[in-house]
Formats: sequence, structure tokens, C-alpha cells
Amino acid sequence: MNTVHVRYFAVLRERRGLASETVVTDAGSWADLYRELDAAHRFGLDPSVVRVAVADAFVEPHAAVADGATVVFIPPVAGG
Repeated sequence: MNTVHVRYFAVLRERRGLASETVVTDAGSWADLYRELDAAHRFGLDPSVVRVAVADAFVEPHAAVADGATVVFIPPVAGG
């Protein structure tokens, strides 16, 4: 089990109703963690369109979850 700090932005923040939270997970990768959170909170975004940043650097979704890390899931941004 790992404890990670999750920060939410944009549509994910709106749908979760929180800016951040600490979660305990047995997810093996960041993509697995996103799917776990999506199942619990119904974000409604396919994992393939969500970028992952850990410790202020982009990482691959299949990278291993690191205990104590701060992760940000970044949804696609619409602009105009």
C-alpha cells in the first residue's frame, strides 16, 4: 500500500469537489490510480487523455506509484 497526495485541477476538481486529498492505494501505476479514482468519483475522462505529473514533472502513466508522492492528473484543456 502507498499513500499519495492527489491534486485536482479543472474539470477533475469540479467533479471531485476537492482541490486535493491524500489517498491510500494499492495501485501499481499512475494509470491504475487514475482508474481507481475515476471509478470512485466518476470523472468521465478516458485515462488516455489525462496527463500525469509527479513532483512537478510529467511522467508516463505506466510508471510505478511512489509512496509519499504528490501526483497531479491533468485533464485536456479547452481554449478559445
